[in-house]
Amino acid sequence: MFTLHPQLSADTLTIGDLPLSRLLLMNDSNYPWFILVPRRMGLREIHDLDQTDRHRLLDESMLLSTTLERVFRADKLNIAALGNMVPQLHIHHIVRYRSDPAWPKPVWGQFPAKPYSPEAPHAMCQSLFDLLGDLIPEPPFNRTAKIG
Repeated sequence: MFTLHPQLSADTLTIGDLPLSRLLLMNDSNYPWFILVPRRMGLREIHDLDQTDRHRLLDESMLLSTTLERVFRADKLNIAALGNMVPQLHIHHIVRYRSDPAWPKPVWGQFPAKPYSPEAPHAMCQSLFDLLGDLIPEPPFNRTAKIG
């Protein structure tokens, strides 16, 4: 059974599930920051996935990346699977702008997180849901998420 690492649960809002991955929003309004977590137990690295799931994860990451660029008109998209603090396999997709507070440095540790208002994630993600279409089940937000 899939369970989300406690630190990811504490730091994110659940958006929904793609065919392989749980899609999360980092609860930091400094940056549009999304995370894909494959819903498989015991994974630390991408190479721990079987070939089918590796391809599926890459497809989901590319779909999310393309959608984020279209929705947010990013100057740069940072994609990373670090896992230094959270060992569960997860891939960050961070929309970056030359005007964001940490530019051009990495976002980690630069500024304290600014949690979203209760309404902001729903409004911000509507275009994302429209473009992702059928991949996120209705309702698009998991009602057990800590939104608000």
